Amino acid sequence: MNIALFGGTFDPIHTGHLRAAKAAAGRFGLDRVLFVPSAHPPHKQAGRLTPFCHRFAMVALACATDQRYVPSLLEAPTADARPQYSVQTLRALRRRLTPGDRLFFIIGVDAFLDLPHWREPRALLDLADFIVVSRPGSDAGKIWSVLPPEMTLPGPRARAGGLTQSDTIRLRRGTLYILRGIDMHVASRDIREMAATGRRISGLVPASVEKYIAKERLYEAAGRGTKQY
Repeated sequence: MNIALFGGTFDPIHTGHLRAAKAAAGRFGLDRVLFVPSAHPPHKQAGRLTPFCHRFAMVALACATDQRYVPSLLEAPTADARPQYSVQTLRALRRRLTPGDRLFFIIGVDAFLDLPHWREPRALLDLADFIVVSRPGSDAGKIWSVLPPEMTLPGPRARAGGLTQSDTIRLRRGTLYILRGIDMHVASRDIREMAATGRRISGLVPASVEKYIAKERLYEAAGRGTKQY
């Protein structure tokens, strides 16, 4: 079985996330895409995030649009509220897989370019095949600059203007693929700001997620993040 982990804060999950997941599932024959909202992401201030219960609920609603999508509690809240690192999550997921399963990690190109600042980046690259989502106009060739040289195997390197035609980088224990042309023009931050000022977000999030945001009044300027269950 081909399984992909797609992590993030998903505050909220939006159509760009789903578009990337659908493209990855189609190209790489993914049987399951696990959407993993992070309760304690190391790069975010916890007090500025919408409570996990709401973010997970929105992910679960969005996952109903495709039978391959699965909402995951791999990074659910913990009692000690310690930061949750992707390398730990991948290790935990690896332990649950069978020998015949293939694990992918879906990540946006901007996040991947921050790889040197991630926890155990070399170990992370050894744990899964990477699908790096490159939006139109981004210079995917920069990916080479953040990859540790000892992690890559001999092969064609980047030409001027981007990667080789195949957009594939062979790693010492896996493969990194570039998924080009995914238009993720919408950002979660923009959706929160639009909702807070009463502007419509139709089409930017699934209809079920839009209704949930309105029902729970998640991003109203005066009450954002105040609901706890």
